[in-house]
Amino acid sequence: MNIPETRYARSGDVSIAYQVHGEGEFDLVHIPPMASHVEVSWQVPGIALANRRLASFSRSICFDKRGTGMSDPVAGAPTLETRMDDVRAVMDAVGSERAAILGVSEGGPMSLLFAATYPDRVWALVLAGTYPRVLWASDYPWGAREDEYVEALERAQRRRLQSDEWALEGAERLAPSADDESKRTFATLLRHGASPGAWAALGRMNMLMDVRDVLPAIRVPTLVINRSGDSPGVVGGSRYLAEHIPGARHVELPGVDHAVFVGDQEPYLVEIERFLKEAWEERAWEEAESERVLATVLFTDIVDSTAKAAALGDARWRELVLAHHGLVRRQLVRYRGTEIDTAGDGFFASFDGPARAIRCACAISEGVRELGIEVRAGLHTGECERIDNKVGGIAVNIGARVASQAGAGEVLVSSTVKDLVAGSGIAFNERGVTELKGVPGEWRLFAVDRA
Repeated sequence: MNIPETRYARSGDVSIAYQVHGEGEFDLVHIPPMASHVEVSWQVPGIALANRRLASFSRSICFDKRGTGMSDPVAGAPTLETRMDDVRAVMDAVGSERAAILGVSEGGPMSLLFAATYPDRVWALVLAGTYPRVLWASDYPWGAREDEYVEALERAQRRRLQSDEWALEGAERLAPSADDESKRTFATLLRHGASPGAWAALGRMNMLMDVRDVLPAIRVPTLVINRSGDSPGVVGGSRYLAEHIPGARHVELPGVDHAVFVGDQEPYLVEIERFLKEAWEERAWEEAESERVLATVLFTDIVDSTAKAAALGDARWRELVLAHHGLVRRQLVRYRGTEIDTAGDGFFASFDGPARAIRCACAISEGVRELGIEVRAGLHTGECERIDNKVGGIAVNIGARVASQAGAGEVLVSSTVKDLVAGSGIAFNERGVTELKGVPGEWRLFAVDRA
């Protein structure tokens, strides 16, 4: 068997293992499920067959997410944001300017976020056996109950996730229709894909994740595909994705396997190949660049600025504002923020990741105290219009309204921001439900727990 060479891309201080296979006319980046191993996967007959099939019509790019497989181990669970950085690092390493994204199972939510955040780098999206969130909610009845989910995580940890017995049971559960050889080799992949601690950390991160608010921002051709006999969470989640992603195509295949390429993978491969070839032939993305992008907007302003200016006098106030502006701009550079506008003592900036935006806001809030002032900060993540290197739209208005609700020294975020930073270690205190002036509906707000 001809196995591609494993190479490494540098993403920050982490090395990401990847392989490139095939010489098709377009690139296809495969976002794996919770755990993977780019080399052991070739031992699983179904996955090896799928790898060769995908490479027959594309340049197939596979990688192990940080903390799994052959990529560097990391402490805790990586955020969706850092995983997006890893995808960009791999694409840059292989010279891929724009690719189709294939997000499988747990890899689906990050694929959605990547396609919405970086529309200039994605021309099509395939979501295979995946979902927008894991837990039950009153408006999402297909998820698992939190107590049951936590109990399952703890039970798995007690049974030592890397044991042969656990891995074989996992293979049976994920691919019940597969033959014995496939189950055995799949179990080997599960053992090598992630350590017990990594499995547990990823499970806890997934429990907090919710990307439903991102779905309206998906503007590329999208295929949602699942098996009808998969778990209720996957079947219900896939149907939800298809209903809420603009223009999505939904294909529901017969079968009970959750593992996409273990067992009867041929119907999956047929649908994926057909969809990608059709989307590539249309090449709608070549006609016009995307004018909309998912972004996190940050608004800050100095608390009681009028009184402070009156007390200091014009000259000293100008010096203070200049010091404040310098501090804010240094933090924007540090956290990859883009300054959009400055009005008086306030800043408006955008970020391609919500966790970076929160950390930037906290750094600004802490830093200005040395100047003897306080700022209030508000953040929201949503679809924005790109206008002359700036962003606008309802998401910007929401961010400004969130900031107006913040108290002195407080960093306030919308529920959308909170849901997207699962695994970041950032904690929040709920501030309740409120109405935002000029914005329809009620909004749940959260204050960043600075402790």
